[in-house]
Amino acid sequence: MNSSSQNPELQEKAFAEKVSLWMKRNLFSSPTNSMVSITIFCLIALALQDTFDWLIFNAVWEGDAAACRQASGACYVFLKEKFVFILFGFFPREELWRAILSLALFLSQVWWSKEPKRWNKYLFYQWIATCLIIALLMKGGLFGLESISIDKWGGLPLTMMLSFIGISAAYPLGIILALGRRSDLPIFKTLSVIYIELIRGIPMISMLFMASVMFPLFLPEGVSVPKLIRAQVAIIMFVAAYMAEVVRGGLAAVEKGQYEAADSLGLSYWQKMRFIVLPQALKIVIPPSVNTAIGMFKDTSLVVIIALFDLLMTTKSALRDPKWLGFSLEGYLFVAVIYFICCFSMGRYSARLEKEFERGHKS
Repeated sequence: MNSSSQNPELQEKAFAEKVSLWMKRNLFSSPTNSMVSITIFCLIALALQDTFDWLIFNAVWEGDAAACRQASGACYVFLKEKFVFILFGFFPREELWRAILSLALFLSQVWWSKEPKRWNKYLFYQWIATCLIIALLMKGGLFGLESISIDKWGGLPLTMMLSFIGISAAYPLGIILALGRRSDLPIFKTLSVIYIELIRGIPMISMLFMASVMFPLFLPEGVSVPKLIRAQVAIIMFVAAYMAEVVRGGLAAVEKGQYEAADSLGLSYWQKMRFIVLPQALKIVIPPSVNTAIGMFKDTSLVVIIALFDLLMTTKSALRDPKWLGFSLEGYLFVAVIYFICCFSMGRYSARLEKEFERGHKS
């Protein structure tokens, strides 16, 4: 065994030498590069100093709005005051435990589902049961729970619900549309192409506006569909068109020999797609699929146009309080951190899946 692997001092020295060599090659390889590197380091140091002063050293942790206006740092008092409203909107405060429990159940189920070895029909049943429990907790009306109008749902639970249901329903619909677009049957191919191109040719805001304003005009008199459900359907329809193109790219990337091998085995079309083609295609399109999902997660903030109080809308409403005018930076920064954590987690999970499936393919 190498003695340097057992000596921490030698390891630290070797690491320091590698860092020094890398800096010399990449940052200080010439007088010009050295000047540029030093200038950039100084600018970064100044920016970090101002940022830390605003975030920590000059920040107001206790007090009121008047104290925040006199200070030159961040106002964390505003976040403490509006924390519950930003996260849960107008959900009744006496029933807030239901929204918190629903969010905890959802995140727990997401964490449990992240392992590919658990992807089976039982996990599907678990998700159905979890969604039913969450719906019961949020809506109430049974088992002694007070009924709460869907209009009072808001904040982070609403954003999570719109994004998760949107992704879960749009992905299989996108697969069907992708298969339809590559189908040899003219009617299915034509309908799939028309749907995909039509939906991709209009912005999501238009879809939400039509779902909120125009769709009720076509319903029979006396029939109404909650605005939240209409928005959810619009999101699913919109994202499915983009997922279809992502999946179609994966289907085209599968080697032609795989299709021919499946045909030579006498497999039916659906057997070929289910057991041979789709498993390979869906592995290929993990990065663009997650990229589409991340974009859709952020685009759920567009429901503000139809007055649904998602996470961004509750933040905007909190900032309209006359007592706390002028603290928009703190509010939007707080929301940005939440969005970043969610999107970064999806990106890292995507990279992990790629590595696991790649190892499984090589083995």
